[in-house]
Amino acid sequence: MIKSVYTKDAPAAIGPYSQAIQCGDMVFLSGQIPIIPETGKLVEGNIVQQTEQVMKNIKNILSAAGTDFTKVIKTTCFLADINDFDAFNSVYGKYLTSKPARSCVSVKALPKGALVEVEAVAAL
Repeated sequence: MIKSVYTKDAPAAIGPYSQAIQCGDMVFLSGQIPIIPETGKLVEGNIVQQTEQVMKNIKNILSAAGTDFTKVIKTTCFLADINDFDAFNSVYGKYLTSKPARSCVSVKALPKGALVEVEAVAAL
């Protein structure tokens, strides 16, 4: 069975997609950028501040799906500047202590001028 996952505690989708999709015993999260759910505004600040918001958004979507960071299997991380890699990891590592499989790439630009975007796949 396939179903959409939605929580008001994470940003609403800004396009034709879902916050996450549950399929069987897996949940696939769309990429999260550092949007504050209550305001719809991008967190202003550096990579650390933006990554903290991204992780909060992911935590809330995982919770809405009935899972948590300990069950994350794979992430894909996008950085607007690869020089932010160490600072990004300092925040990412606090949340994803189980060390899931990961890809991390630098991209030319992210939606709304964000510095970071992270997508995740987790078990339920």
